[in-house]
Amino acid sequence: QVQLVESGGGLVQAGGSLKLSCTASGTIFSINVMGWYRQAPGKQRELVATISSGGTIVYADSVKCRFTISRDNAKNTVYLQMNSLKPEDTAVYYCAAPVRRVWGQGTLVTVSS
Repeated sequence: QVQLVESGGGLVQAGGSLKLSCTASGTIFSINVMGWYRQAPGKQRELVATISSGGTIVYADSVKCRFTISRDNAKNTVYLQMNSLKPEDTAVYYCAAPVRRVWGQGTLVTVSS
């Protein structure tokens, strides 16, 4: 069993920054890929970024050069630094171990214009 808990969401003005964190607990030793996904109202959940234990990173084109994903294996934590936020970034952001289909409960990010 794996449990994921996100934090760091909130309300921010366009152009501002937020940093999300996700801490994993349970059977996590074998987890390779961790990532962030988001779901805006009326839309399907979409990839934001993923990172493997070996350091391979994938970003969605919409966030590349603005967001940075990182991980601290000693703390079992994944981070998402979000800069230059836009109103279209507004969504519930979910931490995930996508290969194992484990998702956190989500944290809301709202970007006002």
